[in-house]
Amino acid sequence: MYKYIIKRLLLLIPVLLGVSLLVFTILSLTPGDPAQLILGESAPREAVLKLREEMGLNDPFLLQYLRFVKNAIVGDFGRSYTTGREVFGEIFSRFPNTFVLAVTGMIISVCIGIPVGIISATKQYSAMDSISMVLALLGVSMPVFWLGLMLILVFSVKLGLLPSGGFDGLKSIILPAATLGVGSAAIITRMTRSSMLEVIRQDYIRTARAKGVAEKVVINRHALKNALIPIITVVGLQFGGLLGGAVLTESVYSWPGVGRLMVDAIRQKDTPTVLAAVVFLAAVFSVVNLLVDILYAYVDPRIKSQYK
Repeated sequence: MYKYIIKRLLLLIPVLLGVSLLVFTILSLTPGDPAQLILGESAPREAVLKLREEMGLNDPFLLQYLRFVKNAIVGDFGRSYTTGREVFGEIFSRFPNTFVLAVTGMIISVCIGIPVGIISATKQYSAMDSISMVLALLGVSMPVFWLGLMLILVFSVKLGLLPSGGFDGLKSIILPAATLGVGSAAIITRMTRSSMLEVIRQDYIRTARAKGVAEKVVINRHALKNALIPIITVVGLQFGGLLGGAVLTESVYSWPGVGRLMVDAIRQKDTPTVLAAVVFLAAVFSVVNLLVDILYAYVDPRIKSQYK
């Protein structure tokens, strides 16, 4: 198990290098001058050219990227062009907000998705199954920004029950968490139904029913436990996606998280902040996937025996 974990952690290196190179290339092709941004629009041309030289922006592209990698290895991702603060300090100050939002959204999606998926599988082709699958399809199809705006319109503008944005108390997390949870719940519902249908058709399920085991015990102890592997996979991927992909939701609700920080940095071409945020979120997503793989061993004894 330890060798496997170390091997997976080593695989993070080429992933992070590829992600950083891709983002660095895209940002270098976008219009805008960081030196002009720092000094302001009214700064003299000579001052802008001097600052570009000091920042190394006139160097070849490959040299700039290698300099970034060299500094990143020692944990130096530079300072923000707009605030002048160290970019990782800003990311760490905002990541708890993103984490709380992702966890809350994940709890909502799991509490809805797994029970509805189990009911749909055990009552296949029933009215409940049809309704849940239609709702799941709608949940997957709805754009996040549209759902967020609709929830704001209904619960904030029309009813005045919940705040429309910002981070001010427990009420402010309900709408953004619900926006994130609906899409994930739809995906988890479909996967749970599919996995449960495959398991309940197995011979050992029919044998347990023939022996007179109660239906709840058959479903919860025998079927669900053996159907958990694909469900855990989807839940892990969705959670990693919520941590790194809550950009639209945070923008719609003005949520002070890493996603909104990254959007603001992209608009201002704050290259150090964008690079650090993308690399950080890519690392978090990879670590979440590693934890999901380790969790397999505790859910399925067959997988655990391979490591022994």
